[in-house]
Amino acid sequence: MPIDTVTKSAGKPSKADQTAIRMIPFIVGCALFMQMLDATVVATALPVMAESLHTTAIKMNVAITSYLLALAVFVPISGWAADRFGARRVFIAAIVLFAVSSVGCASSHSLLQLVIARVVQGIAGAMMVPVGRVIMLRITPKDQLLKAMSFLSMPALLGPIIGPPLGGFLVTYASWHWIFLINVPVGILGIALVLRFIQHDEPEAPNKLDWPGFLLSGISLAALVSGFEAVGRSDVSRQNVALLLGTGLACGLLYIWHARRAAHPIIDLTLLRTQTFAISILGGNLCRFSVGATPFLLAILLQVGFGMTPFAAGMITFTSAAGALFMKVIVTYVIGRFGFKPILTYNALITGLFVVFCGFFQEDTPIWLMVTVLFLGGTFRSLQFTAVNTLTYADLTPADMSRASSFAAMAQQLGISLGVGCAALILNLSITWRDAAHLERVDVMWGFFIIGLLAMLASLSFARLPANTAEHLNRERKKRRARN
Repeated sequence: MPIDTVTKSAGKPSKADQTAIRMIPFIVGCALFMQMLDATVVATALPVMAESLHTTAIKMNVAITSYLLALAVFVPISGWAADRFGARRVFIAAIVLFAVSSVGCASSHSLLQLVIARVVQGIAGAMMVPVGRVIMLRITPKDQLLKAMSFLSMPALLGPIIGPPLGGFLVTYASWHWIFLINVPVGILGIALVLRFIQHDEPEAPNKLDWPGFLLSGISLAALVSGFEAVGRSDVSRQNVALLLGTGLACGLLYIWHARRAAHPIIDLTLLRTQTFAISILGGNLCRFSVGATPFLLAILLQVGFGMTPFAAGMITFTSAAGALFMKVIVTYVIGRFGFKPILTYNALITGLFVVFCGFFQEDTPIWLMVTVLFLGGTFRSLQFTAVNTLTYADLTPADMSRASSFAAMAQQLGISLGVGCAALILNLSITWRDAAHLERVDVMWGFFIIGLLAMLASLSFARLPANTAEHLNRERKKRRARN
């Protein structure tokens, strides 16, 4: 792909290339900002949206999972689309579609209309962020990868910081329909930055799209997540749940059989032979359960359980993202000081523990204590995901980046989607076991406890890493600093 304008083996990059290297993480960050802003705004507004659309807050999780599932299903074709139509062109088109579908969400008058618009948003997001990440990975030298990953996350973290209080304010004092329109000016800014700093690339003649693999993987993911989410719901029969789960499992096994025989499978399972990539996918996704579940559970706990307004709840929950942004300032030093394996192994336990702490929140818990727990939890979670995201690409060659970016993005969105589905499942099961008709604090408590324990289990995966994992990234970064 011609977007690789900086040749790693060549001499010092030109001034224009250096500017592109610095700006591209922030440009891709604008796309991530829209995604994260949208996700956190929706989580904050769920109870009010549920009342407006005549449903329950728990069932409104479909507004989140439908978006995340569409992301996971369509992400694998992002690399092919970038080669076929040009990465810059696909990136711009995806940003436009994301903004337009946001207007569609704002115009929805029923849950079905909202879900359809969210699916379109997910398709746009599937083309937007992975293609932008591929552009960044191909232009960024390996010794600057950790720094680029850290900078990439900083604009995206502004979404969770701004989203809850801004979304809560709009929902409380205006209407939930306005929360989706925030993406429009951000999309315009992103398009302007792409046109200014990313060079035009000519489309290539890519390998033929793996249609059988796309259909098998898409059906498998959609059926498994839908079936998993439906467990414990009284409005879905056991036969339908079994049918969904059975279909998902069968298509998943068929895809594995297909991928071993296809010349260019849409999801390249051979990447899992690289240990750091495989462990980052497994351990990272266990941690990502908390990314999807925590905002969902907090919105229900603070608004439904404690009776707070969306604005008050948003002002509390945004502190988690503020902690994450704080960590981004020092994350490069922390990982360089302690190393990847110790950070990933022990920090997974700490991250999960702070999720468990949220389960002890009660209506009379001091606000300062809630804020402290959320801030520290966001800090350690930010450290974990920066390390995981860097580890994912640490031992891969430039030729692997496109396939790896699609694979990793699909797995990440699947993990977040499963986190939301798992949280909804726990709430439904808890209500059923209590033989109750309404949600109570104890149901949400079990949600935090189980999601936190799942995040802690990731430490078992990271413990398998070699002691010197990804140390070459730190050595290259130190050499570069010495040269400068």
